[in-house]
Amino acid sequence: MKGPADTTPEQFIEDFFDSLTAQTVQGDPPQSVMDRHFTPDVEQISDGIHLDHDRLLAHLRPVSRNVTSWRVDVHEAVADGHRIAARLTIHAWRRKGGETATEVHLFAEFTDDGRMRRSHQLTRALPPMPPAGTTDTAA
Repeated sequence: MKGPADTTPEQFIEDFFDSLTAQTVQGDPPQSVMDRHFTPDVEQISDGIHLDHDRLLAHLRPVSRNVTSWRVDVHEAVADGHRIAARLTIHAWRRKGGETATEVHLFAEFTDDGRMRRSHQLTRALPPMPPAGTTDTAA
């Protein structure tokens, strides 16, 4: 994986989440996915909930079973060295239950080789987008 200094902040964040999701959904061993994307001492605070290595690892298992496809839209991102702040939307389509869309405000620190060391995230669920070619009149 490219490190944060090897590309734009927007592209780095898109590549990070796309790679993480792809390898998880494709059935790569969860520990292997963790090793490639997170440092052993990773700390993530997501909506006030502290997730360490073991809790992040546990989170990968349902993703691998439930997600069929996804898209990552990075709306904006800025970097200061290895620290990146970004606003993005993660769209996921599940085997049962259709689409979910989650807006993410991310403040994170990465290593030279592109692994996440720590992050703070604020998220919110978005309503599903109407199917292509239709107009959503409920406003």
